[in-house]
Amino acid sequence: MKKISVSKVIILMLSGMLGLAGQALGDSNEDMASAINLKPNMYNGLVIFRICAKCHYKEGWGQRSGTFPQLAGQHAKVIIKQLVDVRDHKRETVGMDHFAMLNEIGEPQVLADVAGYISSILMTPNPGLGAGTDLVHGKKLYDKYCFACHGENGEGENDHFHPRIQGQHYEYLLRQFKWIYRKERTNVQAGMVSAISDFTQRDAEAVIDYISRLKPPKEKLAPSVKWKNPDFE
Repeated sequence: MKKISVSKVIILMLSGMLGLAGQALGDSNEDMASAINLKPNMYNGLVIFRICAKCHYKEGWGQRSGTFPQLAGQHAKVIIKQLVDVRDHKRETVGMDHFAMLNEIGEPQVLADVAGYISSILMTPNPGLGAGTDLVHGKKLYDKYCFACHGENGEGENDHFHPRIQGQHYEYLLRQFKWIYRKERTNVQAGMVSAISDFTQRDAEAVIDYISRLKPPKEKLAPSVKWKNPDFE
């Protein structure tokens, strides 16, 4: 399998930003089906992730402010689906379009590579949190509305494309919740839209605050906030 140089990726990225990159290759459904069954090449995944790191940082932790989400530790199939959805304009994400539309990024093997690499990165032990004043209410809502898909501890489920939401930044989760509630983000299951349709502002803030405090398993967490991704050293 060919390896993709950093310089080539940068050229492609710049072309996409100028609107010169071609459409992604192949049918999206076929690409996703192929990508989720391919063994990732972690070297190529790292090469592509170096571009992602411009916004999500070398550790893939994003920002506690929620401007950029934590990608580290996310399920590989979830990452693949989100990239394909962005490419198909099923998910509008400012700043991501030109990355997902690149011909090279569109190849199933490269989707598998970057998703596999990202899923292997250790997660931040210090995500952005909410006020912490309404967690009992948040837990009740989580157990009633979120547990079935996202699991007891927010771990999600790779094979069913349910994202890992444990340890994600509060402000990012809250923003996504609002977009889903307003039907501005449409690449989610209809059941979730229905489940949150009657949520109040208090409900949203309480359940998201509770979710942001759910801890990933120890083996998924970086040992400290000072941890650095060794692949960038």
